[in-house]
Amino acid sequence: MKSSGRFEKESPKRGPLEIRLKIMQRTWLPTALPIAVVFSGAIAALVAGRPAQAQDTRPAYEVASIKPNESGSGSSRTDGSKGQVVFINQTLKRLIERAYAAKPFQVTGPGWMADVRFDVVAKYPANTNKNDRPLMLRTLLEDRFKLAVHHEAKDIPGYALVVAKGGFKLKPVEPNGSSGTTSGNSGRVRTLSAKKSSMAALADDVARSLGQMVVDKTGIEGVYDFELRFTTDDLSSNASDMDGFPSLFTALMDTLGLRLQPEKVPVDIIVIDHLERIPTDN
Repeated sequence: MKSSGRFEKESPKRGPLEIRLKIMQRTWLPTALPIAVVFSGAIAALVAGRPAQAQDTRPAYEVASIKPNESGSGSSRTDGSKGQVVFINQTLKRLIERAYAAKPFQVTGPGWMADVRFDVVAKYPANTNKNDRPLMLRTLLEDRFKLAVHHEAKDIPGYALVVAKGGFKLKPVEPNGSSGTTSGNSGRVRTLSAKKSSMAALADDVARSLGQMVVDKTGIEGVYDFELRFTTDDLSSNASDMDGFPSLFTALMDTLGLRLQPEKVPVDIIVIDHLERIPTDN
């Protein structure tokens, strides 16, 4: 007999009954073992109780309070200092805009969300990333107002912020230190003061003033300090008012050397599918 090259211990001869028992053992054990494992796993689950739900990984405030504001006051403010955020007399629509970093025209839903107002006081967890702050507000709205949305991409009439023929008029400033934009109205004149503002941030501020989408196509890097003063009589017009105050279009051209170029721009529209008018208890 030729050798297979393997050493195998010869098994003793078995009788017919032993052979049948061995066959039964080989065919029964592979199927019985998984059944036993499943059965034991089910028993363990019953003993341990209900399986734990998936961990909620959404960024969230440590603690938050929401109270209706029925003062009738038109004023509102936001304070993001001391490890907390405070929204006073904010409409529910404005809170949703903040949660999604959206302009007013990007959020569509029930009309009453622009009428109900709330005071929100919330504490950030230690070492919170700045980019997570809007997401925390989003989580709060989802949990307390049962907010549910979907997104739609649309091309709508808007503007591109571009450099005018005469060229850009500002010099960049050092990026270190505090930055931000403040705006205020004095009669028919609006003042927009910016400190260490990028062109993308300027486009965002102009969009809020116009109520239309504005995208930055200047190609200008760096940050800048500036102040714009313009009439609010007709923000979509190039004309100045009767007192000689420039339109927003003219102020951008004269002060910064920029212009607004009409064109179709892509916009992310946030469509509200569900929203509760009254939040759940604190």
